[in-house]
Amino acid sequence: MSSQLAGVREPAPPRFAVVGNPENRRVRLFREAVAAAGLPGPRIIAWQRVLREGGHEFAPDETVRLDSPGENRGVDRALRGAADSTRVEGSGIWYDRFTSAVRSLRGGVRLDDPAELAVMFDKHHCHALLRRAGVPVPASPTSGGGVPVRDWSEVRALLRSHGLPRVFVKPAHASSASGVLALETAGPGRIRATTSVELCEDGSLHNSLRLRRYTREEEIARIVDRLAPDGLHIERWFPKASLHGRTADLRVVVVAGRATHAVVRTSRSPLTNLHLGGARGHLPAAVAAAGDHWREAIESCERAAACFPGTLCVGVDLLPGSGWRRFAVGEVNAFGDLLPGITGLPESGAEGLDTYRAQVAAVCRARRGHLTPVGRGPRSYRLPGGRHAVA
Repeated sequence: MSSQLAGVREPAPPRFAVVGNPENRRVRLFREAVAAAGLPGPRIIAWQRVLREGGHEFAPDETVRLDSPGENRGVDRALRGAADSTRVEGSGIWYDRFTSAVRSLRGGVRLDDPAELAVMFDKHHCHALLRRAGVPVPASPTSGGGVPVRDWSEVRALLRSHGLPRVFVKPAHASSASGVLALETAGPGRIRATTSVELCEDGSLHNSLRLRRYTREEEIARIVDRLAPDGLHIERWFPKASLHGRTADLRVVVVAGRATHAVVRTSRSPLTNLHLGGARGHLPAAVAAAGDHWREAIESCERAAACFPGTLCVGVDLLPGSGWRRFAVGEVNAFGDLLPGITGLPESGAEGLDTYRAQVAAVCRARRGHLTPVGRGPRSYRLPGGRHAVA
């Protein structure tokens, strides 16, 4: 049957542009997803070029995807201002320069809202936004950024005043667990911090792929004092569930309002990040452990993503409580879709697709007028770029 029946013309296929690091596997995987859909290859604009030229202009019909500026020493040096890419300090400068670079992009149909991106990279404000929306999050005395934390003494004071013996101390603008301390106190003189931070003799801090445990308060204080100028966010330690004897949490990818992909991360330490020695767990075992509460877990992720209606895809860090009966959202990641080899969840609409192909499919559906539901049921419907319609 003719696609122009009754004078209705098929819309032109999307024409993608990607801002990223051209050599990075994220860009490669998205290019492969576009090719698999039979679409013209995306135009690639390097972050290095955006930073050098002070912005970039897109054609009105280009669909613009932003990808992570990470894993490129030149870009990191330009954003952070440090020659050594392993340095932990400087996340505040990185945040200011990165969000300024995002705002310098002009034109096109955007899949990543600049203002929402800025919130996702600010743990204070992201936590407060989720909390106001009724999304379960760990308790935090620094939510919203109203309580400044300038040094270790102020961290100590907050822990005492809020009755928090176990917390996570996080740089407000960092990612990939950079600078995060899992902090445990148990009376006078008893303290332990688990972190990927290496404290060097000159006082500088460096990211390491090996977790360290600091038990001397003097060393912990030196680390916190170096991190504090970039901003610190403190959260109550959420007692996480275990799977096969290992601490577990999940990264859940939400595309166009629906949880489409999930991976279980397990570890023998409080930090489950895969690059820090964590390992992928067995998702069916996690689903079985959650039982009837699995639907609640997925809905928590979709509610978190709904706080960012102008962003096509986010990665939600989901924390299952002990016993897999309650859940909290740890973070919402703007570039949390790198799950190589993982295909869509059952009944997600992304079965057989990786995270990148699912996003390409969502954009194509929107252009054909097939609106994608936010969550379940006949509520509001979201198109890429944050436009809404009511069904």
